[in-house]
Amino acid sequence: MLLVNQIRENYIGVLEGLQKRNFPNAETVLKQALELDDLRKSTQTQRDQIQAESNSISKQIGMLMKEGKKEEAEQAKNRTAEIKVQIKELEEQNSTAEEELKALLYTIPNVPHSSVPAGKSAEDNEVVLEHGTIPELHADKQPHWELIKKYDIIDFDLGVKITGAGFPVYKGKGARLQRALINFFLDEALAAGFTEVQPPILVNEDSGYGTGQLPDKEGQMYFATADNLYLIPTAEVPITNLYRDVILSEEDLPIRNVGYTPCFRREAGSWGAHVRGLNRLHQFDKVEIVQITHPDKSYEALESMSAYVQSLLQKLELPYRVLRLCGGDMGFTSALTYDMEVFSAAQERWLEVSSVSNFETYQTNRLKLRFKGSDKKTQLAHSLNGSALALPRIVAAILENNQTPDGIKMPKVLQPYLGFDKI
Repeated sequence: MLLVNQIRENYIGVLEGLQKRNFPNAETVLKQALELDDLRKSTQTQRDQIQAESNSISKQIGMLMKEGKKEEAEQAKNRTAEIKVQIKELEEQNSTAEEELKALLYTIPNVPHSSVPAGKSAEDNEVVLEHGTIPELHADKQPHWELIKKYDIIDFDLGVKITGAGFPVYKGKGARLQRALINFFLDEALAAGFTEVQPPILVNEDSGYGTGQLPDKEGQMYFATADNLYLIPTAEVPITNLYRDVILSEEDLPIRNVGYTPCFRREAGSWGAHVRGLNRLHQFDKVEIVQITHPDKSYEALESMSAYVQSLLQKLELPYRVLRLCGGDMGFTSALTYDMEVFSAAQERWLEVSSVSNFETYQTNRLKLRFKGSDKKTQLAHSLNGSALALPRIVAAILENNQTPDGIKMPKVLQPYLGFDKI
């Protein structure tokens, strides 16, 4: 959530940033936010002024009674009664203005970093780098949805029987590949200095609002109505909310956490040939990295996280590219996002496998996540997160890119986890 002072002090910069995002009616919304803030301040000032008058009159009443000036004392009492009514009205106006301002700020996305390119869709994203060689496959190459049937390692039909579309069943070496990837990603994160946490996979509304899934993406989350809880779309939500309403010490920073969870996304309206098989699921496994940093260090941390995710792809021997997302393709809460895509040699296209984002103070303002510096003053920290990594498209790329007429070779780095070198 944007800070009102951020809008007031850098109005043109915020406006230009929202326009880069193609945010509709940006100028109208920002002016409305400032007007609500002015109203909130005005009613608070009026309330304080007449409260001071009431306090002064209350002191005079006792003196007037002692001096026998009963009529003047009664007039003073009547005035205090009038003031109480006025105070109640002003408090109600102030509360309404605060709630309307908060609700409006929830609808405004984060302001993009200056390096974010303008654009409306994925076609306008900027390619930062490409790494690796695209493999040349044999003539009878197959996409992963055919390979998983051939080797009986993932069963979509059983998932439909048990739950519905988008909930696959992993079997035999397919299940072992899942477990191997999870353990590999966690071990790599621990070696890189992250602390492992295992959070709940159901969260309350406060957690959803804290990281920005609510009110923006409630339609994409599964909702347990009886308990008013949401299944998490990513471990970012519970891990970042560990620090909601917390004041850290500057010495605590940076905080670097990693967690594995299943993730659940309704993915409403996003089905088609381009999301066949493992390319898009309702339930999938993911290892997530989260950082809480000093504001001066957050972009250094973002570059470090990008390099770390790239190191995982290099060890898996997958060709990949890094994209800087344009304003029109960024997530609602992000100030700058890098996407990592691996190349699927069988599908002959790029598949997104990770997003690494800096949210600056957008989440921490909602979370009231602050730290106290050496000057004893408190300020908002910065939050970052990244997929390291999401499994489905990694599995798809491993299966497709490593297929041979005799089977599917497994990356060397996974073989100690798997106990086999080929499917």
